[in-house]
Amino acid sequence: MSVRVERVYEAPDGGVRVLVDRLWPRGLKKEDAHLDRWAKEVAPSTELRHWFHGPDGEYQEFARRYQAELDAPQAQDELDELRELAAKGDLVLLTAVKEPSHSHVSVLLERLEQPG
Repeated sequence: MSVRVERVYEAPDGGVRVLVDRLWPRGLKKEDAHLDRWAKEVAPSTELRHWFHGPDGEYQEFARRYQAELDAPQAQDELDELRELAAKGDLVLLTAVKEPSHSHVSVLLERLEQPG
């Protein structure tokens, strides 16, 4: 499986490009994103995002809660489809977050590496 993470604002560099954020990236026109897919179902819920960016948000607890959200049937279906794309070639997870290693993307990447 070949999966990498890039910021959505970077120029395309091959692979199937999948946006994994729930909200559309600020300042980016849809035609400039060069997306193949927008996988909202694997993004953290609005409630979880608000909690994480609020005064009580802590990364380890966020990761635990997000893992639980990824257990939902809709998220599982989307995860399976992303695994299938990665099995066929390069999969690029796109995000607008400034620090992907300290966000939902690192949790998602870890989950994708686990067998379905």
